Formats: sequence, C-alpha cells, structure tokens
Amino acid sequence: MRRRWTVGAIPCQMEKGNSKNHNSRLCVLSSLCILFWSLLLYFHFVVLGSNNVHESTALQSNPIRIEIFNPVKTHLPVLNDVKSTSDAMTVLVHNDLDLSRNGVENEVKPEILNDVKSTNVPLKVRSDSELSQNDVENEGSGEVRLGGTSVSSRKIDVGSKSSDPKSVLPTQDEPQEFPFMRALRTVENSSDPCGGKYIYVHDLPSRFNGDMLKECRSLSLWTNMCKFTTNAGLGPPLENVAGVFSNTGWYATNQFAVDVIFNNRMKQYECLTNDSSIAAAIFVPFYAGFDIARYLWGYNISRRDAASLDLTDWLMKRPEWKIMDGRDHFLVAGRITWDFRRLTEEENDWGSKLLFLPAAKNMSMLVVESSPWNANDFAIPYPTYFHPAKDNDVFAWQDRMRKLERKYLFSFAGAPRPDNPKSIRGQIINQCKSTDTCKLLECDFGESKCHSPSSIMKMFQSSLFCLQPQGDSYTRRSAFDSMLAGCIPVFFHPGSAYTQYTWHLPKNYSSYSVFISENDVRKRNLSIEDTLRGIPSQQVEIMRETVINLIPKLIYADPRSKLETLPDAFDVSVQAVIDKVTRLRKNIIQGRTEYDNFIEENSWKYALLEDGQREVGYHEWDPFFSKPKEGEGDSNGASSEAAKNSWKNEQRSQSRKS
Repeated sequence: MRRRWTVGAIPCQMEKGNSKNHNSRLCVLSSLCILFWSLLLYFHFVVLGSNNVHESTALQSNPIRIEIFNPVKTHLPVLNDVKSTSDAMTVLVHNDLDLSRNGVENEVKPEILNDVKSTNVPLKVRSDSELSQNDVENEGSGEVRLGGTSVSSRKIDVGSKSSDPKSVLPTQDEPQEFPFMRALRTVENSSDPCGGKYIYVHDLPSRFNGDMLKECRSLSLWTNMCKFTTNAGLGPPLENVAGVFSNTGWYATNQFAVDVIFNNRMKQYECLTNDSSIAAAIFVPFYAGFDIARYLWGYNISRRDAASLDLTDWLMKRPEWKIMDGRDHFLVAGRITWDFRRLTEEENDWGSKLLFLPAAKNMSMLVVESSPWNANDFAIPYPTYFHPAKDNDVFAWQDRMRKLERKYLFSFAGAPRPDNPKSIRGQIINQCKSTDTCKLLECDFGESKCHSPSSIMKMFQSSLFCLQPQGDSYTRRSAFDSMLAGCIPVFFHPGSAYTQYTWHLPKNYSSYSVFISENDVRKRNLSIEDTLRGIPSQQVEIMRETVINLIPKLIYADPRSKLETLPDAFDVSVQAVIDKVTRLRKNIIQGRTEYDNFIEENSWKYALLEDGQREVGYHEWDPFFSKPKEGEGDSNGASSEAAKNSWKNEQRSQSRKS
C-alpha cells in the first residue's frame, strides 16, 4: 500500500521513496536557508542602504568638534595654514591650546573627513581675537572647530584622504607654522645677503625721540647736551693739538649719548626692511636715556613714568608686537639700568619703572650697565672718543698703539669715595702715589686734566695696565677709553666687565685683563704693583695684542657711514640681538626652553655657561652677587643709590669744568 504525500511535498523527495526519508528532510532545510538569506540580503541592501544615505547627508550639516586639552605656557599669535579648495566648513583656530594626539576628545573618522571635503560651503580661518561668544555657542552652523596654538600649532590639511584617523592631527615630526617662519626662512635664500639679518624699525611718534633733541637743553640739569647731540650724536670734533689722537674721527662724545648714536647708526644699517614678517628683530627707536634724564631731579614718579607707559601702550597695539608679544623687540638706553628700575611707588625713590613694566620685560633693552639679577637688559660699551669712518682709520690706530713705548707699569684716573666705606679707590690712590711706576690723575681736587680727553688718552697710552675699580656703579667709561689706548684693564669686581659686556669681550677674561679681588685690596694684604710685576713680559705682550684686536668691537663707527669689513660695537650688538631672537624662535618651534630651571636672580651666570650647558650652579663669583633681598634690587639696596651717585658725580664734573 502506498502512502500519499501531503500537499507541498517537494518533488525531489518523491523521487526517493520511503526508504530515503532522511534525504527529504535535508532538502526541506536547504530550501528554508535559501529563503532566509534572500530576505536578509533584501533588507540590508534595500532598507538599510537608503537609511545610510540620509544619515550621511545629515552628517554633512553637523559641526565636527575637536576639543584639545593640552595647554602650553607661551602665548604667541600663530598662523594656521589650512588648505582649502571647496572645503565645506569654517575653521575656528584657538591660540591658547596645543594640538596633540592625546588631546583629542572625539576621534575624527576618515569618512567624516571625506564628507567634509565634499561640501560646498566656503572655508575661512579665524583666530581667537575674531571669535565672538556667538561663534563659541553656535554648534549648528556647519563649522569645523580645530584646536591650535601660537607656540606649537601645526599645518593641518583638512581635506586629507588618509585612512588613519590620527593622521588628521599633527605629529611631532610635522613642520609647524608660526608667524615668524617667513623670517627664519630668509636664511635659506643663498642669493640674499640679508637673509636672517633684516631689521624692522618702528616709526615712532616724534615725541619718543626727535622732539627730545629739539629740547636738548632740558636733557640734563648740569650739562648742555645740545652740543653733544650734534654730528649724529658724536658731539663736537676734537682737535689733535697734543698729537694724541688721529687727525680725523675723534669727537668730544658724551658717555650717555648712545641713544642717538645707535639710532643714527641704525639708519645706515644695510638690511633694513619695511616688511616686519621677514625681520629677524624689531628696533624701537625710543630715547629712553634722554627721556629719564629730563625728569630724575625735581619731578614726581608720574612724570618719570609717563613716556614709558605711553610707549608700551603704543607698541602693544601694533600688529608687529603680536607676532611674539614683543620678544623680538629691542631698544637702547644710554644710561645704567638702575635709572629704569624704581623699586617702589614712593615719590623719593629713584628712577622710572620702565624695565619693570610687563611689556618691557618681554623686550631686550640695551644699556651701558645691566643688572646681574634681571634678564631683560644687556650691557653694551660706553661710547669712546673715537668714531672712525673707514677701516683704514682703525688699522692705522691699532698699529700706532702697538708701537707705543709705555713707561708706566700702571695708571689710574679717578677720585676717592670717602662717603662709601666699601670703595677701594682710596687704597688704589695711596698705592699709586707710593711708587714711580704708577701714573695718577686725581679727579676730585680740581685737576682739569682729568676731564681733558687728550690728557686721559695720553696717560693710558703710556701705561701697560690701567686700573678700573668700580665707579659710582659697577661700570665706568674709563675701561673702554683705556682699552682703546691699548692699555690692559685691571678689574676688581666681576660686575665691572666680565658679567656685563659678554657680547663684546671674550669669555676668557684672563686673555685680555687682570682680575684682582677688591676684597684683597680692601684688607690691604695685596700689592697691586707686585701682582702686575709678577706677570711675565711675554704674557703681557700677548694680552696687549688681544686688547688692541678688540678695539673695533668696542667703538661706535661714525653713524653717518659704516666700516667696510670690521664689525663695530653697533654691529656686534645687533647681531647678538638677532641671535637671541633666532634662538628663541627655534626653541619655540622645538617646544623647548634655552635653559633648564631658569632662575632670573642668577641671570649674570647664564652668559658665562659653556656651549651645551643648560643649567647654572655654584660660581666662584657668587660672593660678589649675593641673592637680592625681598623688595630690593640687589643685596644691599644700593643700586638706586649708585645711580644717584652717578648723577651727583656728573654734577661735580660739570661744576669743576665751569
């Protein structure tokens, strides 16, 4: 009897018969699987596919928000180079955060970047200064918000096709873009002799410079500065009556006239530019020394600070300032630093507060004497009487100094300081008087020769060594007059030269000078004559040759011309500023600092470090520069008093001349 198959039986099963019932079940299961996969594929491609298209379109209208949480210490404006063709977004660039791989809050997927690139909204780049509160709060405006920073912002290709999500963020090896990059790249142009040397000069209102010269009689209470501002700041020419000078290039230059000399010399600088974006440094032609000279006696602190505050306010509004917050700016003041470091707001305190202003702390200020405990001032030489216009004038003078017969072992020009118990001038004068090997010009007893350039230079030219103790402050012009005469200087305090003029003098101070500790002289246990006699004659000859070779770097050439091949004090100073700014820029790019654990009150030590050293430690001169006390400019509070004494000495000098 045959069993009847039910409706729906599959034909392939009927062919097998009852003996093959298990094959029929397999055939049924296979048919069900085929049906299931057909339905699944239909749902995936038809239903889900259309939904993905709509979601992709919606993504294009939503902002991509990348929040970065890696703050950096330095805040400088930055140029962000974002490549754009038809990129669909507005890029908001932050100037206070750093892009880094670890600083991404939301991962950016490659498909999102492709969607961004395919849109048709114009691309624009805006900085923090252009952001408004509406920009920050608006999250549905089709903006792509990227983190950036003035110090380590990188070049970002918004249309990147990389499949690596992290590739949209810069790596440490990628080139970074900063507003000063164009200036650094000028060095790469081998056909440009000014590459890496361009200087941009601010066009200051005349009240900051020229107007002061029109009122030159007000620049000093005791000195008629009008004659000293003639001849581009060199003063009246000196006649070579005694045959001590050359026939040309000698002037009665005031020791505080560097402001106008430097400014006029800058006008002859061969690499000036009107494009601040390629400038290696930016010069501020403010006559800071002349400005404070007008108001130090008899004026309140508001008057003394007025021009400085006005200047910094003017500078900070300039676009050139915003490139590095003024860290590429420098100015020159022909007075000692203590005239610009008033410690309090007391009316009877000395000087202005220019060098304590926040903006001025970013700039470099070139003065004739710097502070050992502050980092924003740098010492440059006092002006001498010699201002050659040609190289041959310098060579001829050097040859003449080599051939001179020097009959005195040592000499000293100066006055005692009986009101200063720490001064060693009294001991020096006594030792000089006690021997025929010393030539003395006492300046405080009416001897007019002490104030005669020809008498001073003649004495220095006849001496092997010239004693240079501290003046009213650490330094004195006499040191440069003596070296100009080929006389080996003898210093008694490291702050008189060694920690001051590090741009112009060799780091190896024993190669050109003799150091005798003032402590030894003060205790009367050291003979200056015996010490100097103990130096072998061959070594003396080598030291004198070193001094003579230093002459070009210590003098200011005639501002109306320029030496052909020899760098003068101006050239050395400008190059040093350029080197300083260039190092800073490169350190910013590399995300590093120049020194480790920088301590400003140890500023005097850093210029003495050997190449490669990044941190200071104990130094043999520490006792000379004890740590400043709280609220004081130096260890004994005498810095402002020294500045005041300097002015009093100027008053005495003018009274004697009269």
